[in-house]
Amino acid sequence: MRKRIASAISNARNVLANKSGDQMTGWLIVVLVVVVVGAVFMTLYQGSITTIWNSIVDKITGLLS
Repeated sequence: MRKRIASAISNARNVLANKSGDQMTGWLIVVLVVVVVGAVFMTLYQGSITTIWNSIVDKITGLLS
């Protein structure tokens, strides 16, 4: 799995660095990877993020009141 991820990143880096290549394709690959990783992260840790956010809001509202 790590080899596949490293290979994909290397390929994306090569496309971005290649002066004669299609750089837009490379950037679209990078954006797609970021969106997918973000979606997986949000799905896995949604409960924790919600709990932390509610705690922060409670502390701020407690300080302001």
